[in-house]
Order: sequence, then structure tokens, then C-alpha cells
Amino acid sequence: MMNDNKETMLFCRLKILIVIFTTTLVFICNGQENINNAGNKVLQAKVSIQDSALKKNQSKEQISQVVRMMFQDSKRNIWFGTQSGLFKQNNNSMVRIDGIKSESGKGVTIKDIAEDRDGKIWIGHEGGISSIDGEVVTNYYESDGLISDDVWTIETAVNGDVWIGTIEGVCFFNGQEFIKFELPEGEIDTTLGVSSTKMVHCIMEDGKGSIWFSTNAGLFKLTDGILTNVSEKFSIQTNFINGTFESRNNEIWVASKEALYKISEIKIENITNELSEIGKGIGSVAEDKNGNIWFVSNQHSLYTYNGQYLEEFQKSQDNQGPVVFQIFKDDKDRLWFVGFGGAYRLEKGKFINITKDGPW
Repeated sequence: MMNDNKETMLFCRLKILIVIFTTTLVFICNGQENINNAGNKVLQAKVSIQDSALKKNQSKEQISQVVRMMFQDSKRNIWFGTQSGLFKQNNNSMVRIDGIKSESGKGVTIKDIAEDRDGKIWIGHEGGISSIDGEVVTNYYESDGLISDDVWTIETAVNGDVWIGTIEGVCFFNGQEFIKFELPEGEIDTTLGVSSTKMVHCIMEDGKGSIWFSTNAGLFKLTDGILTNVSEKFSIQTNFINGTFESRNNEIWVASKEALYKISEIKIENITNELSEIGKGIGSVAEDKNGNIWFVSNQHSLYTYNGQYLEEFQKSQDNQGPVVFQIFKDDKDRLWFVGFGGAYRLEKGKFINITKDGPW
């Protein structure tokens, strides 16, 4: 339930950097000063994008050794959030977005990417959040009202709100101010290098407009202003919830420290109860074109579930892929696996390494 005593933040002081979209070799920009609707001066940069695949003297190199996540927007552009910043792929061009920085001016690790109803791209990272509107990057920090610069997840709601999950809890941005949203406090996960009692790992809006929060205090759902403790409702044994995923038939899949659950309106099912070892828990969850559910277990193992039984994906010495942080299905129904070791796509059972030159 919304906190009636929520503080109204001051209007955000936008710290807007010149955005320079670069390829790996060159960039060209022509500055033009404009005034946006809020009365803030914005420096816009015209971008010259070169086709990296046509540079004969460019060696094939990883997008990044650590790709934390990827995203495909409504224009079919593919974005890669990495330990060394944000990259955008369009056709055969790979562009690095240099305008996303911390308040001190340092580069950041990208944690999450989302797109709002107006086509603006939102980025959550270790130095705050950023938006990309055309060729303009706007960075927001704690000094603008954000509850923490250590952002782990970002979600754009149908109503226009941008939800931000951080190491210090949750807030949402309504276009003018950041508003804190109160969730119960949980526990520190001592098995992780970074954790807190207010940690929020994932925020997801489902097809019915409910907002799901995966936290260190359990799983919560916000529907029509009413917050439900889903963990208590379905007696989920662990409070450490890593994330949620909605399949094409509107089932909610819950990745936790102890199991993968499938939730319907009236019941919950433990999908992984036959696995002897979950280890560090369930990671990313995705659905392939045939309706099979793919998920990561204990950081290294991959499984599929066809609605009846589990099957482990058998890796081999020459078909390892990355240590998977995220499984992603694109608009061509292709499965991508990104993580430690770079970006890969699964084709005919083989992991294909996707570098800055593709193959796309």
C-alpha cells in the first residue's frame, strides 16, 4: 500500500551530459543547444554511426568480458549492459553510449534496461539511473532525489511510472520527482558479496498491471494500491527471492534461493524439488518458442522444463557458453545467454559467441 507519509522530493536537478554515441573507432558530433519542457538546457549531439562489421582492420572482440544483461527495444535495437558500460546494436553497427556516468564522472556497470511507453530507454546502474531519449542522455542521482545510487533493477509501468529497485529499497519516478515506496525489511544474504536488508533484486509489471517485487524480505505484489506478501500467502520457505518471469500463458515463475516456483491464482508449484542441489539458487528464467522454460541453477547449470519434467542442458568441453547472468529471447525467437565470458546465442544446440562484429 502506498505510504501516506511519503515525502515529496524537490524537482530533480537534471545533470545532463552531452551524449556521444561512438563506434569502436570514431565519433562525430555537432552540438545544438535546446530548451526542454522543464526549462533545462540540453546539449544534443548529432551522431555519426559507422558499420563496425565493415571495418576490415578491426579484430573480432567481445562486447565485454562481463555482459550482465541485454534488452531489445520496440525498434528492434539490441542493448547490452556490461561491466564496461552500455552498448547498442542496430543492424551491423555496434555503438557504445558514453554519456552514462556516475555523479563523479566515472564509468558504470549496467544492471538493468527498460523502455517506457514513449520509447525512452531507462538504464539502472551502480551510479544511479539514466534515460536515453533520442540522442540525449540524462543522468539522475541521489542528489536529485533517488533513494540510492546503487541500482539493481528498473521497470517502466504502463501508467508511465519508472520503478527503481536499489540496495536501499524501492522508489518510483513520475516524471517530476522520486517517491519512496515502503516495503518490509528483510535479511542480509551472507552468501553474496553485496547484500542488505532492503535489497530489491527485480521489479516486474505483469500483463494485468500488478507490480512484483523480488526482495530479501520475500516476494510482494502491488495491485490497485494493495500490497500482498506473496511469500506468506503461498508459504515460500525462503525470503531471498531473485526474480520473477511471466510466461506467454500468464503464469508467474519465481526464482528463489531454494527453488523455482510456478504460481497461478490459487496455487504454487515447486518445479525443482527433484533436483538434489540448488546451491546458490535459481537465476534467470526465460521461455523458448516452443513454450519450454529455461533457467539457470547454481550459476552454472542450465535446465529446461516442458511442463512435465526437467532436463539438464548438457554442455561439453567445446560447447560451454558463458557463466550465465541472463537468458533472453529476441523477436526472432532466438535464445541468448549473456554473462561472464561475453554474449552467446544458442543455435542448433551450439553456443555461438557474439562479438562486436556479430554474427547478428
